[in-house]
Amino acid sequence: MSETVILPGGRSTVRRRGPFIPPLLVIPFVLYNLLAFAMFGGLPGGWSSQLFSIHMVSGTDWSLTWGDLMLLIGIICLFFEVLKSTNTGRSSLIEHMLSTVLFIVFLVEFILVGAAASSTFFLLMAMSFVDVVAGFSISITGAGRDVTME
Repeated sequence: MSETVILPGGRSTVRRRGPFIPPLLVIPFVLYNLLAFAMFGGLPGGWSSQLFSIHMVSGTDWSLTWGDLMLLIGIICLFFEVLKSTNTGRSSLIEHMLSTVLFIVFLVEFILVGAAASSTFFLLMAMSFVDVVAGFSISITGAGRDVTME
């Protein structure tokens, strides 16, 4: 789907408009809460427990913790969120507003809920903030380029 925008001077441009996709950072948010309360009993220390370990050629062991895995999921979701923010259209404003609401929910939970008092949750919240700032910045920059005057 695309909409044609007529610009002054008789030129037209086609704006990309994709389907509405809710904020993807809700995935690590929900996963964090499910794991924090179901597996770790609401204690933030469970995120530092080792998931697995691999012996490296250098002779040392590399281990992955639950928190590391959660941050990897968050980084992947953030990447796709930044890609989503390059789309222009009516639904992108709603998506940015929902990303802002998600950041506020992250912030409130970080302040009020004991299970969220971990560096893993803090870094997920920071990713949500980066998503909000990047989304609005990219949209404003893209909107400025859509308007041309002769």
